[in-house]
Amino acid sequence: MPYKLYYWDGIPGRGEFVRLALEEAGADYVDVAREPKGTSAMLKLMEDAAGATIPFAPPFLMDGELLISHVANILFYLGPKLGLAPDEEGLRFVANGLQLTITDFVAEIHDTHHPIGVSLYYEEQKPESLRRSADFLSERLPKFLGYFERVLNQNPMGRGHAVGGRPSYVDLSLFQVIEGLRYSFPRAMDSYEARIPALIALHDAVASRPRIRKYLTSDRRLSFNESCVFRHYPELDRQS
Repeated sequence: MPYKLYYWDGIPGRGEFVRLALEEAGADYVDVAREPKGTSAMLKLMEDAAGATIPFAPPFLMDGELLISHVANILFYLGPKLGLAPDEEGLRFVANGLQLTITDFVAEIHDTHHPIGVSLYYEEQKPESLRRSADFLSERLPKFLGYFERVLNQNPMGRGHAVGGRPSYVDLSLFQVIEGLRYSFPRAMDSYEARIPALIALHDAVASRPRIRKYLTSDRRLSFNESCVFRHYPELDRQS
């Protein structure tokens, strides 16, 4: 049976981190909300789920009868099955820790355009967004990217991968973060990328992988837009 991925149609968002792993592995999956009446089916499943299996929000994955929520949790489950996690159990927890840090990073990227509340439009919190994005670009962006650059350079099993000696779901997720940041903050990234050569090399290596390259040019790959986690507002991209 194919995996069933549930995420909002029309935006790459957090669901894209799971899609990249499924695409890299050549896994059989259905992007449910992109099917006819798929969003209704997703909402109904959320409403009908019981007890601890109730997902708070998409994305979530179904493998047979098993329902798994949260990006890092989904990838922790899928990684070994798809050949995208280290063989050593201890390193699998290291990979999960890195993915959880990516989760924190993505949340902070999101909050540059929604610092007050997700129920408010960007235009209703623009002054706060300007202040938040300035702090993000000067303080938080260098801290997170510098951390992952150091992780790549100090991988004892060889540079070029975040954890272990072969591609993992963490590498794919770091690719997506760089893609998203280039869309959201092109000016800032243009001036900062020289400081993170290992991350840029990893991004380029992932983009050149045959299945990923084919996926990126397919209609399954959704474009970034201003309904996504990664959004481009030129006025926020003012400081590097």
